[in-house]
Amino acid sequence: MDLQGAFHVYDTTLRDGAQQEGLNLTVADKLAIARQLDGLGVGFIEGGWPGANPKDTEFFRRAAQELELGHARLTAFGATRRAGVRAADDPLVAALRESGAGVVTLVAKSHDRHVELALRTTLQENLAMVRDTVAHLRAEGQQVFLDAEHFFDGYRANRDYALEVLRTAAEAGAEVVALCDTNGGMLPGWVADVVYDVIETTGVRVGIHCHNDTGCAVANTLAAVEAGATHVQGTINGYGERTGNADLVTVVANLELKLDRTVLPAGLLRDATRIAHAVAEVTNVPPSSRQPYVGTSAFAHKAGLHASAIKVDPNLYQHLDPVTVGNDMRLLVSDMAGRASIELKGRELGFDLSDGSPEDKALVSRITQRVKELEARGHTFEAADASFELLLLEEVEGARPSYFEVESWRVITETLDRRSTSDEAVSEATVKLRAGGVRFVVTGEGNGPVNALDQALREAIGQAYPEVAKFELIDYKVRILDQGHGTDAITRVLIETSDGESSWVTVGVGHNVIEASWQALVDGLTFGLRRQQA
Repeated sequence: MDLQGAFHVYDTTLRDGAQQEGLNLTVADKLAIARQLDGLGVGFIEGGWPGANPKDTEFFRRAAQELELGHARLTAFGATRRAGVRAADDPLVAALRESGAGVVTLVAKSHDRHVELALRTTLQENLAMVRDTVAHLRAEGQQVFLDAEHFFDGYRANRDYALEVLRTAAEAGAEVVALCDTNGGMLPGWVADVVYDVIETTGVRVGIHCHNDTGCAVANTLAAVEAGATHVQGTINGYGERTGNADLVTVVANLELKLDRTVLPAGLLRDATRIAHAVAEVTNVPPSSRQPYVGTSAFAHKAGLHASAIKVDPNLYQHLDPVTVGNDMRLLVSDMAGRASIELKGRELGFDLSDGSPEDKALVSRITQRVKELEARGHTFEAADASFELLLLEEVEGARPSYFEVESWRVITETLDRRSTSDEAVSEATVKLRAGGVRFVVTGEGNGPVNALDQALREAIGQAYPEVAKFELIDYKVRILDQGHGTDAITRVLIETSDGESSWVTVGVGHNVIEASWQALVDGLTFGLRRQQA
């Protein structure tokens, strides 16, 4: 890889991103994420700080044996030598040498007050620490980048010294000096001015590392590139301490799709959505639906006016084709829906409602009106596609799919005897229904009324349709809609069901949580059976 000439996309998810509150990565997690990042085509993957903690040391040991990278180079992160110690004798510098990484990123102080108060050394000794460590690692055959910590604050406090740190690193052999907005307090115009001045004054190759405390990490990164930076650092999904780092996917997508800069291998940006969500699964941090480019809502359209325009040309309300980042356009059915929304959503689900015949026009009007009426009563279809598809089937075909007929259901919750050592409440549900021409009466127990109903309903239906055994309730959300009515308020329930391969969401609304849950459960099983039968 031509480190000097190529534009650098540098990922620091495994080190800086891992400092996010609540995010705790195992060595296996880090290896899995590294493979995903390599699939995106980033140039460098910062694996962690070998020698500083056992987990990162173990990561580099295992990476040498288990990690085969096709695009990226594994990079070790560490600090310059300690004051008063030769770089060759510093144990943390030795860990960088022995990490097996071909590239090392050194963090160095570039803010004079940090040198004096945090490192407790002199400004000249700090320069010597930078010079000695960079030169030593270069002599050992490793390539070196420098992260100038707190650079922008240091530049404002003592411009001459901050620039001298960069010159010292470059003269010692550092191939890139990354300017770090460590506190995340900069704005785009400020960043551009400083980057331009640094390049004009020193001639060093500049990189940029931004945090998102002003909400400008991506914008600051792009401003730095516009001013001449050729190395960008960030984390996938914007992970990081406090408010996070620059979201590398958003940065790269903007560079490639808006600024016409080729920064990834051809075609790999189309995997961005899949990779961003795959990494979110490993970190166990739910992906943000509103994340630019790769969020599930990034190309979702709700208003009827938008849908009408999209029906003519999708680009009228989208800034680009979602396929370019591996995402999809979604149409949300809601009380804001118009005829175009219903037609487009119907087409998405396999129903052509747009042939212009009087019958189709009447059908679309009827569906639109019914959606608005149901949403006025508390239903929501934008998050419950399965319930909407059942509604659509009912209107188009005259009846919704019917695999069972419920006669009655009831649920009882009782507490155990007061003398018992347990204070748990046990719920019991009884369901009477007909399925496959046979009447079933089934009682189920659960750790709550909804769980008991779910057990009884699935057991009863499962005797006629064994495929129900694959269904599993994987998410359950309750919302009180008119809180002013207290315990008599309308309740909305969203239930997500899975068959092990895909999942679907159904909605139920009622005067109590059990009634609403029953509706969502019945819809969920009906939709699942229709999918299995199909």
